[in-house]
Amino acid sequence: MVFNFYNRLTARQQSIYRQSDDIKYLTLKDIERLHNESSTLETLLIEENLIEIEMVCQTIADDIVSQIKSPRLKVQVLSVRPSDDWGELHGLYLPEDDGKPAKIQVWMRTAKNKKVVAFKSFLRTLLHELCHHLDYEHFGFPETFHTEGFYSRESSLFKQIRS
Repeated sequence: MVFNFYNRLTARQQSIYRQSDDIKYLTLKDIERLHNESSTLETLLIEENLIEIEMVCQTIADDIVSQIKSPRLKVQVLSVRPSDDWGELHGLYLPEDDGKPAKIQVWMRTAKNKKVVAFKSFLRTLLHELCHHLDYEHFGFPETFHTEGFYSRESSLFKQIRS
């Protein structure tokens, strides 16, 4: 399935888009540790412990990229989401740049009320940004698009981790 902006892409971008759309799953072999880490993350979000949340998010990311055999990246958990008239930023993927490793940034509090984000939303944001990393580093795409396949890969990771 293609989204409306597909027709505005170049032929090269459309090819990348279709390749991404065709990949629906990411399969993890060892999910027990990820189950435990995600449960720990859920507890830490309730406790609002930013430093430990970041450590557990890093562990989750490390475990996933290790299993998929992709380069490691840095995870940074920040407090309040940035916002403007366009809305709130939930997460951000920053590709490798000038020898600095790729980085994921996720925010644990909403912009408006500064309340801790719901666990499922927070974990999905982490996995979403991780999928951008995998698009570049595992699949070798020169660009990463929000295709149906992209969202399916994100969901496949979530279901494995939380089942």
